[in-house]
Amino acid sequence: MSLGTIFDIAGSGMTAQSLRLNTTASNIANAETASSSTEGTYRARKPVFAAIQQSMLNPDQQTFGVSQQEGAGAGVRVEGIVESDAELQMRYEPNHPAANEDGYVFYPNVNVVEEMADMMSSSRSFQMNVDVMNTAKSMMQRILTLGQQ
Repeated sequence: MSLGTIFDIAGSGMTAQSLRLNTTASNIANAETASSSTEGTYRARKPVFAAIQQSMLNPDQQTFGVSQQEGAGAGVRVEGIVESDAELQMRYEPNHPAANEDGYVFYPNVNVVEEMADMMSSSRSFQMNVDVMNTAKSMMQRILTLGQQ
């Protein structure tokens, strides 16, 4: 693995964590939206990630004597966003404008505490990828200064 591919790997991680942060923010923003039916109720969304293997990115890559491990990682990609199938919250609020004929209002299956923990985790993962990129950049700058001495 060359030093340049580190930017691709960290960049794909940053993209994935950014999407994770956006879906988490969407879940928190819609945590208290009410609906009169189960079909119209917002459902929590979660991104699904998959590892990209190095051999898929560069099948003809030369290893130049360095043994490349089978299945070496090359980043992450977003497979999609899935809706949670957890049970919706049904509350008896007959005076609510969105109440159905039985007086029940449906609320999303969003756990705000879990979403906040997910938000902190994705934020820290994003920051770790930024740190990886900054470290790789400083290593490349250091390599360039070696020839000047």
